[in-house]
Amino acid sequence: MASSDSAEIPSSDAGDAQGLSYNGSPALFARMPAEIDAVYYSMTHKKRGLAVIFNHENFDMKNLKPRAGTKVDRNNLNESLSKLGFDVKVYDDLTFKSMTEIIDEALRYDHNECDCFVMAVLSHGEMGILYAKDTAYKPEFLWTHFTADRCPSLAGKPKLFFIQACQGDKLDGGITLRTETDGAPLSYRIPTQADFLIAYSTVPGYYSWRNTTHGSWFMQALCWELQRRGTKLDILTLLTFVCQRVAIDFESNTPNNDVMHRQKQIPCITTMLTRLLRFEEKK
Repeated sequence: MASSDSAEIPSSDAGDAQGLSYNGSPALFARMPAEIDAVYYSMTHKKRGLAVIFNHENFDMKNLKPRAGTKVDRNNLNESLSKLGFDVKVYDDLTFKSMTEIIDEALRYDHNECDCFVMAVLSHGEMGILYAKDTAYKPEFLWTHFTADRCPSLAGKPKLFFIQACQGDKLDGGITLRTETDGAPLSYRIPTQADFLIAYSTVPGYYSWRNTTHGSWFMQALCWELQRRGTKLDILTLLTFVCQRVAIDFESNTPNNDVMHRQKQIPCITTMLTRLLRFEEKK
């Protein structure tokens, strides 16, 4: 009888990293806001949720110019989110310490009866950096506080972050396209980093444009879509149209500066959402 050297080995998972850094905590439990196979996030809680807007116009650092036009963005976003039922809190020109205190307040907020959470930052930025009134900080400072292990009342709920800021100084001159034609279980586990969406006004390394009268291109497009189709489209479809609007409808107008004139921009969306999200109208 022939013998085999190939014994069956049980399947297991391995990581691609050289080493392992464990920053988490033991398995935790939180309320289940949606069934395991639900297609959409639950939007049937009593409240839509908290929305925090950090608006920065003036800075202590002399190399950072005032952000003319940002009040327009702040007001438009406040109106757009309020119409969708959010409890909007607006903060202007906060120091990093004050921002930290507001974020701590948001963590203590009772999110149990809320659909989701939104935070927006309107500021100056560079590659991997955002600016408070008095100092720079890393963008991940904003959302790492709201992981499921640190904020259990938001576990399984969408957490959206909108960032209007430069991510560098590269310019996008665009390209001209020409027309072409041929003629329910009791419980389930989720990663603590799940259910986040982070929308940047531009891609890493690139400039983000703001009109001093009408506000930034990204916020103009985002608010336009939220106010007109915020209850009709899921958020990723809506943000696709935001990208389309920024990419096609906007172009820099600086005729006295040839380098900056007629430049383009495209937003950048990172999603860890696990379901479709649509802001259904509250009854």
